[in-house]
Amino acid sequence: MADQFAASMASVEPGSVPSLRWEERPEGPVLVLLDQRRLPAEEVELVCTDVPALVDAVRTLAVRGAPLLGIAGAYGVALAAVRGFDVAEAAELLAHARPTAVNLAYGVQRARAAYEKALRDPLGSGQAAAATLAEARALHREDAEASARMAERGLALLAELVPGGGFRVLTHCNTGALVSGGEGTAFAVAGAAHRAGRLRRLWVDETRPLLQGARLTAYEAARAGMAYTLLTDNAAGSLFASGEVDAVLIGADRIAADGSVANKVGSYPLAVLARYHHVPFVVVAPVSTVDLSTPTGSAIEVEQRAGHEVTEFTVVPPGAGAEPGTGVPVAPLGAQAYNPAFDVTPPELVTAIVTENGVVSPVTRAGLAELCAGPQQASGSEPG
Repeated sequence: MADQFAASMASVEPGSVPSLRWEERPEGPVLVLLDQRRLPAEEVELVCTDVPALVDAVRTLAVRGAPLLGIAGAYGVALAAVRGFDVAEAAELLAHARPTAVNLAYGVQRARAAYEKALRDPLGSGQAAAATLAEARALHREDAEASARMAERGLALLAELVPGGGFRVLTHCNTGALVSGGEGTAFAVAGAAHRAGRLRRLWVDETRPLLQGARLTAYEAARAGMAYTLLTDNAAGSLFASGEVDAVLIGADRIAADGSVANKVGSYPLAVLARYHHVPFVVVAPVSTVDLSTPTGSAIEVEQRAGHEVTEFTVVPPGAGAEPGTGVPVAPLGAQAYNPAFDVTPPELVTAIVTENGVVSPVTRAGLAELCAGPQQASGSEPG
């Protein structure tokens, strides 16, 4: 692999640390990532000088989260264009780095289209690399704007669904600034509730086996000063049974045309629990996560990850350079592990889908298609 990571891998001073940024350096442009594998113990930045380095960062979860993967994919194409690498090859590598999150391919395709359009223009062919970088920056900016609108719409929906008091919200995986150009998706809604003085408690699932909730969501909640409590994934049922959850807020990695939602594995059981206990189950995601070309949930390709992430425990999270057999075994030698990265929740279990364009409730194929066509107000009946 060419120059997998630049030698510079600098510790970052505490404070506001962007998840991703483009940086011009004397030796050439680079893409700088906050290495999410090292959180919460260390805030360390990873410097990618080429696309293979970025692909490795995506596959090992140094950078993750559907919206941010789209942004990273777009910047990756720009990195190839600006540095004079093969853009078509780079785009293919990036688009297939992780299969489930549709935003990754979306960001790659959008940047590649800008590059190819500039090449076809006799007057602009010399500016193809600049046009590609401009498109990546535009996507980055749009995602931040979408995050703010989703937070506003989501808070308004919560006020309708849970009238008369503060919100006790359960969330799964990580959906904050670490996955977005802005404040995130589902976590951004919780953040808006917190700033409005209406968040009583954020319940944070650990999110096994890679602990994105424990390592990342709790990290973001603590930095924001939220009242939060961490729980093991299999403790959620007892919270519902005791009446301690007012709403579930999750993100999405792909939403099929029929409204089926692929999200971090463990989301579907929460939806079943929420339905049984009459608790709203709300998905917050940008329109770019809706994939109308995927007809149903059964057509979503679910990423299967290595078994050693389940059968071993490593001090460094699995994927961060840890090889199989280097962790502490927590299962018998040779044990097989079922380790899907995502599961799929059918639309009938989803109370509402919140996007920057509006809210769909109930979740229907027609409602989603209408929402993707342009900005709307709430679509469908009153959520309940």
